[in-house]
Amino acid sequence: MIKIYGAKENNLKNINLEIPKNKLVVFTGLSGSGKSTLAFDTLYAEGQRRYIESLSSYARQFLDRVGKPDVEKIEGLTPAIAIDQKTTSKNPRSTVGTITEIYDYMRLLFARVGKQHCHLCGKEISQMSVADIIEQVLKLPPETKLSILAPLVREKKGSFADMIEALRHKGYVRAQIDGVMVRLDEEIELSKTKKHTIKVIIDRVVIREENKERIATDIEKALLESYGEVELDIANAEEVGLPTSHIHYSEHLACFDCKISFEPLEPLSFSFNSPKGACGVCDGLGIRYTLDLKKIINENVSIQEGAIKIFYGFNKSFYAKFLEAYCEAAGINTRIPYEELEEHQQRAILHGGVEEATFFWKKHKLTRKWEGVIKIAYDMLKDEKELGEYMSEKVCDTCGGYRLKAESLAVRVAGKNIADILEMPIDKCLEFFKNDENFAYMKAQHRMISEPILKEIRERLFFLFDVGLGYISLGRDARTISGGEAQRIRIASQIGSGLTGVMYVLDEPSIGLHERDTLKLIRTLRNLQKKGNSVIVVEHDKETIQSADFIVDIGPGAGKFGGEIVFKGNKEELLKSSTLTAQYLNGTKIINYRENRAQERWIELNHVTINNIQNLDVKIPLGNLVAITGVSGSGKSSLILQTLLPVAKEYLNRAKKVNKVAGVECIGLEQLDKVIYLDQSPIGRTPRSNPATYTGVMDEIRALFAKTKEAQIRGYSVGRFSFNVKGGRCEKCQGDGEIKIEMHFLPDIMVKCDSCKGHRYNAQTLEIKYKGKSISDVLSMSVDEAFEFFKAIPKIHQKVQTLVDVGLGYITLGQNAVTLSGGEAQRIKLAKELSKKDTGNTLYVLDEPTTGLHFADVDRLVKVLHHLTDMGNSVLVIEHNMDVIKNADYLIDMGPEGGSYGGRIIAIGTPLEVASGAEKSGSYTGKFLALELESEKK
Repeated sequence: MIKIYGAKENNLKNINLEIPKNKLVVFTGLSGSGKSTLAFDTLYAEGQRRYIESLSSYARQFLDRVGKPDVEKIEGLTPAIAIDQKTTSKNPRSTVGTITEIYDYMRLLFARVGKQHCHLCGKEISQMSVADIIEQVLKLPPETKLSILAPLVREKKGSFADMIEALRHKGYVRAQIDGVMVRLDEEIELSKTKKHTIKVIIDRVVIREENKERIATDIEKALLESYGEVELDIANAEEVGLPTSHIHYSEHLACFDCKISFEPLEPLSFSFNSPKGACGVCDGLGIRYTLDLKKIINENVSIQEGAIKIFYGFNKSFYAKFLEAYCEAAGINTRIPYEELEEHQQRAILHGGVEEATFFWKKHKLTRKWEGVIKIAYDMLKDEKELGEYMSEKVCDTCGGYRLKAESLAVRVAGKNIADILEMPIDKCLEFFKNDENFAYMKAQHRMISEPILKEIRERLFFLFDVGLGYISLGRDARTISGGEAQRIRIASQIGSGLTGVMYVLDEPSIGLHERDTLKLIRTLRNLQKKGNSVIVVEHDKETIQSADFIVDIGPGAGKFGGEIVFKGNKEELLKSSTLTAQYLNGTKIINYRENRAQERWIELNHVTINNIQNLDVKIPLGNLVAITGVSGSGKSSLILQTLLPVAKEYLNRAKKVNKVAGVECIGLEQLDKVIYLDQSPIGRTPRSNPATYTGVMDEIRALFAKTKEAQIRGYSVGRFSFNVKGGRCEKCQGDGEIKIEMHFLPDIMVKCDSCKGHRYNAQTLEIKYKGKSISDVLSMSVDEAFEFFKAIPKIHQKVQTLVDVGLGYITLGQNAVTLSGGEAQRIKLAKELSKKDTGNTLYVLDEPTTGLHFADVDRLVKVLHHLTDMGNSVLVIEHNMDVIKNADYLIDMGPEGGSYGGRIIAIGTPLEVASGAEKSGSYTGKFLALELESEKK
C-alpha cells in the first residue's frame, strides 16, 4: 500500500488514505474538489522531490525543483512519472516523429542503409575516381582562377593547434578557417569550445594548357590530405560563365550526368534542425511567412478611397500621399477600384516603378522613386507583432513542406524517401515496416545493420497504434496535437520504456477520445499496470471509473467545500453508495435537457478542402445546440475551428489576424451578429490575473469601494483599489501578495509578503471597508460568498451570478489564474460572455467544454448551453461526451475513421435519428448513443 498521512495541500482537509500498489486507481469527484491536488501536488510532487533529493546538489541545480507538499508523511512511495496535458511542445520544429524519437531511428536507418539518388536527375549515384575528378576540373573554361582546397575539419570543436603546426611543416602557406583566408606563418589561436571548419589551400592556379600537370598533382595532393575530398573556390565564376563559385568533388559519391558529388550520409543529413539536412530556404520549418496581399489591399475600392489599407491611419498618410503622387506621374487612375487597374499598373504599385514622384510634405517639396508597396510594408512594419498581422503561412516552395534538403529527400529505403514515410498515417507506416518483403532487396550486410533499427521503429509505432493514434502521421506538427493526443503519445513512450515499480500519475487521458477508443486506452493503462506499476488516473470518464481496481471519490463539494474522501473502494461498492458520482453512475441522477427545437434557419459551408476534408458541403442549423461528433482525427476541428470559425470571424468580427480560408463559400452568416470562440487557454499567465479582473467584476468592486464615505473623505479614486498600479497596492510585493526567494539548488520559495501579510494592498487602503470587509477580504471570498454579499449591488451580483451558473461557486474571486484548470478557464470565459448584454444572434463555438468536468458539472454546463440557445443564440460544440451529445438538438457526425479514412459526414439529424440509423450509416457515435439511450430507459 501507499499510505498518505495528514495531506493538507491546497483544499485537502488533513486526508489519511491507503492506496493499493501496482493497481489501476482512479481519483474522481467534482471539478475543484481536490483530485489533482492529491494526485499531482501531493503524491507525484513528493515522489519527484525524494528522487531529486537523492541527487547531488550540483545535479539538482539543473533540474526543476519541486517544493515539499503539505503532508505529514507518505509511506510506500515509488519513483513517480507524471503524464499530464501541459507538455505539448509549442516549437514549430517539433513533430510527432521527433517527440516520440521514432524520427531519430529513421534518420539512422536512412543514413546507414539508404540508397542515394541524384536529386536533379533521379539516377542512383556512384563514386568518382581521382582520374574522373581531374578530368572534370580540367574541363572548366580556360582562364578560370582556382583555389584548390583540401577540407580537413568540418564543424568540429577544438583548437587544432597540432594540425595547424603539421600543415606548416608540410610547407603549406595559406588555409581557410571558418570561411576566412589566413596565412599559416602567422599566429593562429582557435577557441576550443566553438565549432570550426578548416580547409588547407593546396594551390592557386589558372586553367591553362601549360598548368595541366600542376593541377593534376594539386588534386591528388588535396585528395590525399582530406581522405578523398577536394573543393574549388572560383574567383572569376561570373566572368567565365560558371553558375557557382564553389565546387565540391569527392572520391566517394557523385552523379556523372549532372557532374555533382555528394557528401557521405550521416544521421544529421536527415535532421531538419541541422544545417546539414535542413532546407536552406525555410531553415527546416517547412513553412515560410509571406506578406498576404489580401490583408494589405482592398481590391474593391480605389486608391483614393484607401485600397492600400496599411497606408491609412495614424502616422501613415505620408505613404498615401507618396503613392498618389507616383500614380499621377505614372498615369495610373486613382479613382477606379484597384481590381480594375491594368496588370502592369498593379505590378508597379506593388513592386515599384521607374517614374519619380514629386509631392509636398510638411511644406517641403520631395522627389522620390516609388519602391513599391511590398518593400514599404516591410520597412513600415518593423515590429514583428505588427508585421504578423499582415502575414500568412505558406508551404515552402523549395522543399514542399518536407523541411529537408533535396539531396536528403532523394535518399530511398525500400523505394520510399523519408518524407513519404513521415506522411503516412501511423497504421499504414506500421504495415510498411512490418512487411519484410519491402526490405528483401537489401544485401546481407545492410540487413544486419537495419535489423536492430527496424525492431525499435516497429515497437514504437505499435505502441502509438495501440493507444488509438493510428490516424496521425509522424510528420504532423506538434503544435496541432491536442492535450489528449499528447498524453497518449507519452503513455505509448512509457510502455515502450518497459519500466517496472513506477508510480504513473495521469491527468484525464480520455480527453479527446471517442467512446470507441476509450476501451483501447483502458487496455493500454492495464498493460502499464501489469508490468508491475501503480497507475493513478484523475478521471471523469464513466468507462475508466468502472474499469478501475480501486476508486477514490473526493468531495463532497468543490473548493473549500471539498478536500475530503467521500468514498474509497471498488466499483460494486461505489454503485451502492450515495456519493454524487455514484448517483450519476447508477442512474439515480440523469442529465436530461432534451428539447425538440426545430431546424428552421441554416448556415451553409460549401467546398471545404482542408487537411483530410475534400470538397465537403455542410448545413448547420442556427438557434440550436449542435454537436459535432466523430472519432479522433475525423475532421471535426478542421471543419469548425480551421474553416467555419475563421470565415465567421472575418465576416462578423472583422478580425485582423484571421487568414481567409481559400475556396470556401459560406452562406447565411448575415443572420448572426457575432461569433465567440471559447477555448481552454489560460485567462492569464501571471499571478495578478484572476477571475475578478477577467470578468470585469473587479472594476465594479473598485468603483463601489471608491464611493464609500471614508474613501471620498480621503480623496481615494478607483485607481487606489488596484493592485496593478502604484498608489493603493503594497509596494514591497508590488501587489502580488507574495515574494519569490531564490534558493539556488533548493526549490524557490514563495513567501507571504511580510509588509502586507499577503493582502496585496497597503494599510491605508485596507482601512476602507464596505459592510465591514476590506477589498482584500472581498478578493478572498468564494464566488458563492460574494453572490450573497453583493445581493444589493445589481451590477456585481449579475456578473457573480454567471460564475455560479457555470458551476464555479467554489473558486475565489482573487484566485491566481495560473492555478485554474483548462475547464475552469473555459467556464470563466463562458461566464464573462453570459454577463454581457445578449442580442440573441450570437454563434458560440466550444471545443470539448466537458474537459475536466464531473457529471454534476456537465449537468450544469448543458443547462447553461440550453439557456444560451433558448435566448435565440446558436451553440456549436465539438464533443465526445455522451451526456452532451444526447442532449443536443442536432448532430453532425464525421468519420467513419480518423486521418485519411475520415473527413466525411456520415450521419446528421437529431440524436434519436443518428442513434436509430447507426447500423445503416456505420456511425460509431450512433452505436454508442443507442446504447446510452437504451441504458437510460432501463
